[in-house]
Amino acid sequence: MHPILANRQRLAVYLTAWFPIAALLTAILARGTELSWFEALVIAGPMCLFYAFLCLAAWYICRSVPLRNRAALPAIGMLTISTLFSSVTWVLLGRSWVGSLEFLPAFAGLSIRYTNQAAIILFLTGVLLFLLAVAVHYLLLMLEDSRAAERRALELQVLAREAELRALRAQIDPHFLFNSLNSISALTIPDPAAARRMCLLLADFMRTALSVGAKDQITLSEELRLTESFLDIEEVRFGPRLVVKYRIDPECRDCLVPPLLIQPLIENAVTHGIAPLIEGGIISLEAVRRGGMLEIILENPYDPDISRRNGTGLGIRNVRERLANKFAAEAGVEINKGQSLFRVGLRLPCVRKGVQ
Repeated sequence: MHPILANRQRLAVYLTAWFPIAALLTAILARGTELSWFEALVIAGPMCLFYAFLCLAAWYICRSVPLRNRAALPAIGMLTISTLFSSVTWVLLGRSWVGSLEFLPAFAGLSIRYTNQAAIILFLTGVLLFLLAVAVHYLLLMLEDSRAAERRALELQVLAREAELRALRAQIDPHFLFNSLNSISALTIPDPAAARRMCLLLADFMRTALSVGAKDQITLSEELRLTESFLDIEEVRFGPRLVVKYRIDPECRDCLVPPLLIQPLIENAVTHGIAPLIEGGIISLEAVRRGGMLEIILENPYDPDISRRNGTGLGIRNVRERLANKFAAEAGVEINKGQSLFRVGLRLPCVRKGVQ
């Protein structure tokens, strides 16, 4: 359906724009013919109302013959025919309207005063108005196509980003799940009670992870609770060898972060840092808000020789790519390797819950 006819407000604005055209046509007819001002107004008013709707047909013509290089001549031909047909139709309607008015006593002899000059004025005015309508409709179509292209590009970008994020999350979940199942398997014989407790903790963690993973963002407090749930599982396996110290700024607890942001980093710290060390170690997790940015710092001891052989796992790479997809250049991941201390720093915009 025509976009103007589909919206009453647009139709009202469109018809209002024809009032000055009707006034101008009235003046032209009154000055250029033998018609009085009143007669010119009675003719021009209804005629402009009819032509306003007739010019809307230009929308469908413009859509059917788009202006492209390869179709320029057919388009010009089609538009020429449409313009002449519309203007001739308008002139014929004008004569019919004048003939109808002449039956009224106040307009006796109107057809005599409505000379061929008036018909020529209507014809030329009709050509100009229809060409103006064609130009406006082509402009509207260009704007519509531009908006549609931008919308499609944005939709494709969003779909691609969502697909990539889902793929990255899908990499994280099986990676952690396989490690946990291996740990449960290792505990089954020496410590069945611990294996059973680890199964229950794993089920609870996966249930929570699936729930928050469906969200685009969660608060840092929710992410920390998820991290603590993960560490409860790992503590069953490592016991006193695994110690975690938190330094969380209360001002950043309601900052929104992508779900499962810290968990893969903690998993990386446990798998590649604590697990190879006989004596275990301390994982330090700090979160602080500086200005409009949230900084998360994770430190853990590690064995450089073992780390060089085994790498750092998927965790850090996934986090880096997810932040790049979500925040582009506004966020970043910084990695520092000391002699025996591994440090990961995250920096991302701190958007607080409930604040636009």
